[in-house]
Amino acid sequence: MFENTQQVIARIGETDQLYLTNNTPELALERADLRLQLTTFSHLRQEQVHFLQEAIVLLEQARYEYEEMPMHLYVSLSLHLAKAYMVYFEITKEHRFALITQQILKPLTVNENGDIYFFLAYAAVVKQEYALTRHWLKKYINTTEFDLELLQQHSAFDALHKETWFSALIQCKLH
Repeated sequence: MFENTQQVIARIGETDQLYLTNNTPELALERADLRLQLTTFSHLRQEQVHFLQEAIVLLEQARYEYEEMPMHLYVSLSLHLAKAYMVYFEITKEHRFALITQQILKPLTVNENGDIYFFLAYAAVVKQEYALTRHWLKKYINTTEFDLELLQQHSAFDALHKETWFSALIQCKLH
């Protein structure tokens, strides 16, 4: 990640020029990621929404534009898209963005990727679908991507900290 807004903007200009001559799914991923970074730098809701919309378009287009791409790249594009929609949820508190995240990632669960499980749990908890949250978290904790600190500190899961099953899940992983 770049350290400041000027570096991100400069790299956006470079990648947008590269897009004109040789667009690839990897380039689309980088271009979208740069816009997601700008979203974190901005404190203006309107700017954040604008950058998110640009990132979403780039990621959606890349997922469908290329007939052949390695599965890991498709998963990366999809995870970034899910992240963009969940950031959109954080800004607007509209549950439809969590639903979209679920629709994007659910077909990819056959890949047994921890990040997919995490985002599915995140989307489920914000929609107050606690049985689904529990289901996805159980799968998440058994992956190499599992991050205990992230799970304990992510504000979306704060309400679950007092739940017996959540505490048991965490304790199980600690031992």
